Amino acid sequence: MRALVTGASGFIGGHVVAALIESGAEVRAFDLRAPARDVEFVAGDVLDPEAVGRALDGCDAIFHLAAIYSYARADLSVMEAVNVTGTRTVLEAAVRAGVRRFVHTSSCATCGPVAGRRATEADHPPASELRVPYRRTKLDGERLALDAAREGLDVVVVNPTVPVGPGDKRPTPTGKMIADVAHGRARGYLARSALNIVSVDDVARGNVLAYERGRPGERYLLGGEDMSIREVFAEIARTAGRKPPLVGIPWSLAYVAALTAGAALGPFSREPNLLLLDEVRSGRLPHRFDDSKARAELGYRSRPARQALAEATRAVLQP
Repeated sequence: MRALVTGASGFIGGHVVAALIESGAEVRAFDLRAPARDVEFVAGDVLDPEAVGRALDGCDAIFHLAAIYSYARADLSVMEAVNVTGTRTVLEAAVRAGVRRFVHTSSCATCGPVAGRRATEADHPPASELRVPYRRTKLDGERLALDAAREGLDVVVVNPTVPVGPGDKRPTPTGKMIADVAHGRARGYLARSALNIVSVDDVARGNVLAYERGRPGERYLLGGEDMSIREVFAEIARTAGRKPPLVGIPWSLAYVAALTAGAALGPFSREPNLLLLDEVRSGRLPHRFDDSKARAELGYRSRPARQALAEATRAVLQP
């Protein structure tokens, strides 16, 4: 396989590049900046059809990971451009190039959460979740990929839950959460909130498995373990040698505080903009997910969530 990876310098993208190389694939990285790993690199923008077409030359597979993961409203226009228009551009280039398989990295946010149970690939997020631009644009991009599958392109969609691990340098909102707890900047947590935590390395290997074994037009949750936010913060703090945040903030109070503060939970943070309004909206329901489809069909496996969190925390604490 000769594979093109978009978003290759990103958090998940960099790990997908490594997983592909480990599997024996020839890899070409496509991004605005070179990835950390020494690999064939083509500089370019997913919004440039000609650049994408040139990068695809000679490739028989594409792993599309270029995306903007942010809750900052200042990033809204670029989020829409990259997550939606960029996906359309890459899909159209893949059709023209005749690639054998297109693996599209979406998000668990397009499957749920669902009140009262773990969400699956058969589910969809409630309307309230789609008020968050990141979630809405990822859903729109995924729909484009599935539309392309119905029109004949061999597309498989993967939906990572909450990847954590080394290499989250910029960082993503999840990486910032880990850093805030590890460095003692978080003083509270959303009560009754939960996340499905997965190692980014397992997500990367799941991408390779999706290429090898996924069914066209299907989506696969790549998850790990459900943990309450209190448990997540406690594990990060334990690895960092700190006391965990002790204040459980009811969602309704957090939401009112975020509105009042104009997008920041000032009363519960030692620094401004620790928790943005859209992040509070995203925590209204526990984010619990069932990845049994990927385990059954792809042979997907994941390491313990606490191990993944410990690895992520140690990476954050490195000078």
